[in-house]
Amino acid sequence: MSSPAEAKTAAPKARPLSPHLQIYKPQITTTLSILHRIAGIVLSFGILVFTVWLAALASGPESYASFTSCAQSIVGQIVLFGISLAFFFHLCSGIRHLLWDSGKFMEIEQVYRTGYIVIGASLLLTLIVWLKVYGVSL
Repeated sequence: MSSPAEAKTAAPKARPLSPHLQIYKPQITTTLSILHRIAGIVLSFGILVFTVWLAALASGPESYASFTSCAQSIVGQIVLFGISLAFFFHLCSGIRHLLWDSGKFMEIEQVYRTGYIVIGASLLLTLIVWLKVYGVSL
């Protein structure tokens, strides 16, 4: 047997490294999980935008006009589109998770199918809202 002093000075054993993200092929399950978290972060930013909108509304017509001009700019429209897409994606993904919590759609084929439904539904809902924003009748 070796003494504790010898154990401390011995070279560490070479251990295998755990597989990393670079090894695995991206799958819809992991991608949607990461996107769900990103959407939550975007929604946190969206709450700040909403708060600024409320503050501008409460501050009077000049402040509200200034906010409106920013929101109607190209950059403002892109930001608002991103927030609305994040909202609908997070909503649809959250409903999917609630269904999983009830024990439904747990087979791998159903997991993939509901993942694609989440993507399609969030894009469709975002598109419908933005078509209504621009006055396009459906």
